[in-house]
Amino acid sequence: MPSTPEETIRRLLDLMLAKDTDAVAGLWAEDGIAEFPFAAGNSPRLLTGRAEIRAYLGRLPELMDMREIPSFTVHHTEHPDTLVVEFTGTGSTVRTGEPYRLDYIVVLTVQDGLITRYRDYWSPLATASAAGSLPELLDALRSESVR
Repeated sequence: MPSTPEETIRRLLDLMLAKDTDAVAGLWAEDGIAEFPFAAGNSPRLLTGRAEIRAYLGRLPELMDMREIPSFTVHHTEHPDTLVVEFTGTGSTVRTGEPYRLDYIVVLTVQDGLITRYRDYWSPLATASAAGSLPELLDALRSESVR
């Protein structure tokens, strides 16, 4: 089990590359949260607890086949349990087979070796495009604007 926040995010990314989303979810505290402040359409903005996170992560390999993390930068904060991490994921879209490149900024808080808070600032448009689901996202956004 990783003990520092940097070891935890490196382990998380290694497990994502290995497509072991169950083990990724195991890095969260039982009551840990995952936040996606820029989420749009049908994507959740907040997941609470390891079980919700596990269910969410379990769907990712059906959408995107991440194969490499070519860029990874860690920024330490004044709080030793919190990091800001910038990374890039590349791979292919499962639906289309097309290559993708996605950039992420994550604010990660780890206590007692487990993630208690994970804030992922990803682009919904870039992610939907990479996953081959941009038309569905645009439809969901249009439906929201009609309400």
